[in-house]
Amino acid sequence: MNTDNLQIQIKTFFGLEPILAEEIKKLGGKNVEIKNRAVNCEGDLGFLYKINYSARTALKIMVPLMTFKAWDEDRFYDKLVKFEWDEYLDIDQTFAIDATVYSERFKHSQYMSLKMKDAIVDYYKAKYNSRPDVDAKNPQIKFHLHIDRELVTISLDSSGDALYKRGYRQDHGDAPINEVLASGMLQLSGWDGKGNFLDPMCGSGTLLIEAAMIAMDLPAQIFRKEFSFQNWKNYDHALFTEIKEARVNKLKDFTGKIVGYDINPEMIAATEINIRNAEMEDVIEVRQQDFFESKKELFPLHIVFNPPYDERLEISDTDFYQKIGDTFKHKYPNTLAWFISADLDALKKVGLRPSRKIKLFNGKLECRFLQYEMYEGTKRTHKFEDKKEEES
Repeated sequence: MNTDNLQIQIKTFFGLEPILAEEIKKLGGKNVEIKNRAVNCEGDLGFLYKINYSARTALKIMVPLMTFKAWDEDRFYDKLVKFEWDEYLDIDQTFAIDATVYSERFKHSQYMSLKMKDAIVDYYKAKYNSRPDVDAKNPQIKFHLHIDRELVTISLDSSGDALYKRGYRQDHGDAPINEVLASGMLQLSGWDGKGNFLDPMCGSGTLLIEAAMIAMDLPAQIFRKEFSFQNWKNYDHALFTEIKEARVNKLKDFTGKIVGYDINPEMIAATEINIRNAEMEDVIEVRQQDFFESKKELFPLHIVFNPPYDERLEISDTDFYQKIGDTFKHKYPNTLAWFISADLDALKKVGLRPSRKIKLFNGKLECRFLQYEMYEGTKRTHKFEDKKEEES
């Protein structure tokens, strides 16, 4: 493996590709290219460590090892059994294979994963008369198989567990939002840690913690114990330690407030556990509060939240979304607010016209991430006053 110029593929969620691309550019990625649910780039081994440790909207970071075309299982096996697997996998290490298949020729990802495993095992048996073991739960080395029609790509997974597993979330609540999606929503909303932040339906607190991490420029994986690249033959412990120390030294002071409300005391308790795990008791404040009975207390204020919708949670109150709009209008003047929902019919009941709509997915649910701008008085009056200020 040429560690000076690695070809790197970074997986993300639909709709977050531009955010991830900007993150990768800021971290020093070269030849950054946006793909569907992924970003491709180039960088050295240190850069690979850095993006695993720091990138907030990355799900998996992989290094492609080989690409070829296969029209049947025999060619697929023949190409794999001749590959020099011992460059990447020691005989006494465990391995696993993730597979994604989009093909009429090869229809079952699990079956193709087994065929790849057979080829790897046969390679070692022929060369060493022994074989590495498979460990599906906690492998030391992880490979990824991707088949798109006849095109086969084998990659080395540098991350291991998906990067949304930050390490701070213990209590998930009934309908948690994924950490990567949460961070992507915050960045799409323009949250940069300046001012104050409110999540008025905070659930288990993921948006609050991700907002605090952005505000302090805390690395996304600061709580993570292990990455798959630490089991690679070329792992450079001193380099990774240096990268982590340099990254932590860039932390920012945060002078604003990050506040969460939830009407459910059990959710407040869950949030407090996760906040303690993230060591952010001094940064984040949570309290039991009905958003619909609240009013704006922080100035300036940035709101992002994940209200109940669709299959995630049942809402007994048919006027729930109307109450969101009414609370915005009457209690939160001069505020920028964003929320995500899969209930497109209920969104019509908000009674406000969103200034932006972004298509995202929460799991398999197609959602809209919407921006609402609340002004004191009418929007026209607000713009007129802004124009007068500019002219003066």
